Amino acid sequence: MTEVDFYELLEVERTADAGTIKSAYRKLAMKYHPDKNAGCKDSEAKFKAVSEAYDCLKDPQKRAAYDRFGHAAFRNGGGGGGHSQDFSGFSDIFESVFGEFMGGRAGGRQQVRRGADLRYDMEISLEEAFHGKSAEITVDVTAACESCDGSGARPGSRPHACNTCNGHGKVRAQQGFFVVERACPVCNGSGQVIDDPCPDCRGDGRVERTKTLKVDIPPGVDEGTRVRMTGEGEAGARGAPAGDLYIFLHVKRHQLFEREGTTLFARAPISFTTAALGGSLTIPGLDGRNHELRIPAGIQSGKQLRQRGAGMPVLQGRGFGDLVVQIDVETPRRLSTRQRALLEEFRETETGDECPDSQGFFSRLKSAFAGE
Repeated sequence: MTEVDFYELLEVERTADAGTIKSAYRKLAMKYHPDKNAGCKDSEAKFKAVSEAYDCLKDPQKRAAYDRFGHAAFRNGGGGGGHSQDFSGFSDIFESVFGEFMGGRAGGRQQVRRGADLRYDMEISLEEAFHGKSAEITVDVTAACESCDGSGARPGSRPHACNTCNGHGKVRAQQGFFVVERACPVCNGSGQVIDDPCPDCRGDGRVERTKTLKVDIPPGVDEGTRVRMTGEGEAGARGAPAGDLYIFLHVKRHQLFEREGTTLFARAPISFTTAALGGSLTIPGLDGRNHELRIPAGIQSGKQLRQRGAGMPVLQGRGFGDLVVQIDVETPRRLSTRQRALLEEFRETETGDECPDSQGFFSRLKSAFAGE
């Protein structure tokens, strides 16, 4: 039988560190997990292979033996010398990799694996991000079977302890000079066996269901903000706790405002006469109020005006950010005869002091060419 190199199975280099190996295994295990590939023998075989590879490479001593002797290290005592060691303290492979998602720790008898977490993407407007909102969403989840209360056994009957693992959910196997613990193949690590499964859930303790949930979005959320709904994810197998539902928020582009943290940005074009003479500008805010900004005489394009407290609310805090308006001075493109005449008259009266930047630029040009 052909034995595939453990590093090739996990698609990593032989020099990969522990973090890289764990990340590679996590990705492949999620891809080939039997729960996601029901009935697919190839996926099941691949899942077992990558689990075996990770089980070896995650442990420094096992990995050292494998690097030196290859698969022979775990065959009939292996070619690794005469001494042996007992590694019976290994925790279940899922606990070490998926513990933060699936819950449960090794202790007592069998492990309790909480249900998987779910993700839901929701799009909201900037106004909704400002004020917050309540919404109803519909999600398809696996929920605890009501007929058997999630036990997986037919109503009136009960599961019993697995005779193969004595209810521990794990069995030991000799691999060369190693003793390795694995999930019991009879009870799949649950520690219990169901002789008379529930007809509604077929012994799984879970059924597919569509759930409608109310979601409260707090004011001040931003792109990528995550709202957690505890216990609204997938139900755990045979009465185990449910996972969580994570709602990821995506804020639609606004026609006027752009956002950076709690600061709102807007661009406002003004006429060159307003720029020269000064004036005021009214911006409708997301808070429902009109914010009037004073435009000083002689303002230039690119100048920013700031209105304190007219920005986004602070998420789960107090106060508001600012509204920043960038001024764009617009040059007139269509002039009446009268307007053109007035501008011509204005040009004839110019002394250069009206626009010091322009005057200074042309002075520098003359000086530069004169120096040649």
